[in-house]
Amino acid sequence: MNKRAALKITACGGLLALGMGLLGACSESKPQFSGVDITGADYAKNFRLTDHNGQERSIDDFRGKAVILFFGYTQCPDVCPTSMAELAEVKKLLGPDGNKLQGLFVTLDPERDTPELLKAYMVNFDPTFLALRTTPDKLAALAKDFKIYYKKAEGKTPTSYTLDHSAGSYTFDPQGRLRLYNRYGSGAPALAADVKLLLKAS
Repeated sequence: MNKRAALKITACGGLLALGMGLLGACSESKPQFSGVDITGADYAKNFRLTDHNGQERSIDDFRGKAVILFFGYTQCPDVCPTSMAELAEVKKLLGPDGNKLQGLFVTLDPERDTPELLKAYMVNFDPTFLALRTTPDKLAALAKDFKIYYKKAEGKTPTSYTLDHSAGSYTFDPQGRLRLYNRYGSGAPALAADVKLLLKAS
């Protein structure tokens, strides 16, 4: 092999290594989330709802915090309390950064879920979590905007109905942008790891 050919191979190898390095840098810059990355989605961008203290809220009120938002109802027998308990565990796992997480619970049952009942329900899990509600006539549009399914299943009496509903939750970053869809049962460690990534990137 002559000197010119050797230099050519060395140069090509150097360019290849540089290209691989740049490719690696690009892949490293994108966080590897456990949840489904829906960054840039054109739905579930914001809301204007009343919390259990009577204060109107939007996602802008929680700038600087990661927000996990879940839709449910207080008389839910399993999915809702499990998800809220998991969210409380996420806050504990974050340690000192726990105060940078805001849990939000949007009721799909405003007929029965009064502000007083919602406040008591939140205290069961974490006193900093907020429950949000809207009027029954506006609920369908809100659920559609957030791609939430819910359907009433009649009970033995008019007030003993249950609700079939979507079981996942959404995570917003500290800038108020929708970032993740979290499947039901993801587990507190996975959720906490994703929140840490979002807080670190903010």
